[in-house]
Amino acid sequence: MVLRVLDALDTAQEIGPLILCGPPKSVVDQEAELRARVESGKVKWVENQSTPSSSAYHVLQSLPESTLVLLTTADHALLNPQIVDHFCSSARTSGCDIVAGLASSELVGAAYPDMRRTVTRLRDGGYCSCNLFAFLTPRAHAAADFWRRVENQRKKPLRVISVIGWMAVFRYLLGRLTLTEGLNRLSQRLGFRVGTVLMPFPEAAVDVDTVDDWMFAQTAVRDQAP
Repeated sequence: MVLRVLDALDTAQEIGPLILCGPPKSVVDQEAELRARVESGKVKWVENQSTPSSSAYHVLQSLPESTLVLLTTADHALLNPQIVDHFCSSARTSGCDIVAGLASSELVGAAYPDMRRTVTRLRDGGYCSCNLFAFLTPRAHAAADFWRRVENQRKKPLRVISVIGWMAVFRYLLGRLTLTEGLNRLSQRLGFRVGTVLMPFPEAAVDVDTVDDWMFAQTAVRDQAP
């Protein structure tokens, strides 16, 4: 999966230098292809931290604040250059500090009816995370610190929403919170502009958390093969 993600990023037109945070050096050394990419300088490897959010924060702090950064995950099994370029080009024109990729749960469900996904249900529809994040301004580099606060709750939409205030929670429970309202409240709470890109690709919402997810992704990859 790591090599598939690196290939997608390397082929995308919107992406420059690649940084891989983790896996541990012992794993890199055991995997010939991954080790070759690191040793050649094609990929810069840095040691991972204790959690994904801490790893992201660590890498972002090591980069110049003016650097535009795309963050994605190694378990983004169906990532491809088209997804990457669409997200990055849309994020850059958003006028926001940080942007996250989302996909409509209806789109994902229609394409993959047997796949289980965490859905945040709002007044204007349900949304699935796409594990794509753009850090576009100096202020955005501090956003990973917020991620560290909510990381353990990322599969529990109600607890994540509580971070932006209990009024948002009440509106969410009543089915009245919209995506735009949630983003506006989050931006006010954090002090920087948060936006989203709604992805037209259902495969952008596929990641691997379980063995069943891995088996599903394997089948999807085979189905996509020419």
